[in-house]
Amino acid sequence: MEYKEIVAVTGLGGLFQLLATKSDGAIVRNLADQSTRFISARLHNVTPLESIEIYTTSENVRLHHVFEKMKEHEAATPPIDGKQADNAAIKGYFKEIFAELDEDRVYVSDMKKMLRWYEILKGNDLLDFSQYNDDGDKQATTDTTTDTVVTDTAEPEQPVKKARAKKAAVSGEEKPEEKPVKKAAVRKKAATVAESSSEADEKPVKKTATRKKKAEE
Repeated sequence: MEYKEIVAVTGLGGLFQLLATKSDGAIVRNLADQSTRFISARLHNVTPLESIEIYTTSENVRLHHVFEKMKEHEAATPPIDGKQADNAAIKGYFKEIFAELDEDRVYVSDMKKMLRWYEILKGNDLLDFSQYNDDGDKQATTDTTTDTVVTDTAEPEQPVKKARAKKAAVSGEEKPEEKPVKKAAVRKKAATVAESSSEADEKPVKKTATRKKKAEE
């Protein structure tokens, strides 16, 4: 088990190991009791810890940087119990071990999560982050909190564009069908008028022929 496999699940306390992903969710193992369960994607969001970033007074840092600071200061300043300590004590602890933390944007609830997650990771021997430091972490380009994962939102727009294009094509097919119908109706009407006119023209001819015959007699 590695740190990159560890995830947080919305609506569920603690941390989990991601075992497998499915189209409708994921299978995870609870690090506290080692129980395995299925997580429905309709009810929960799965967030890898390695993708979480923390606000600082300068650039954002990956969550594991905070865990490293907690580990470095553990001998002199042991982590406090987030359930029993008050808000002032929790803020004071993080100010001492990680002064760069932006207290205006990192809430006490986030600090309590980090305290709880640190104990879980420590209990599962998952506090070795040397491989992440060797690779060199990239700083965040957008602001995120301890519960936010940076995602690409460009893809969901594609189906919308396709749907519009299809609708335009359908409405384009309907218009040409209406025009011939209207033209046909006009032509039929014109033909009827022409026939009526020709019939009207024939009657005077017959009358003229009758008058001529009478004149001869």
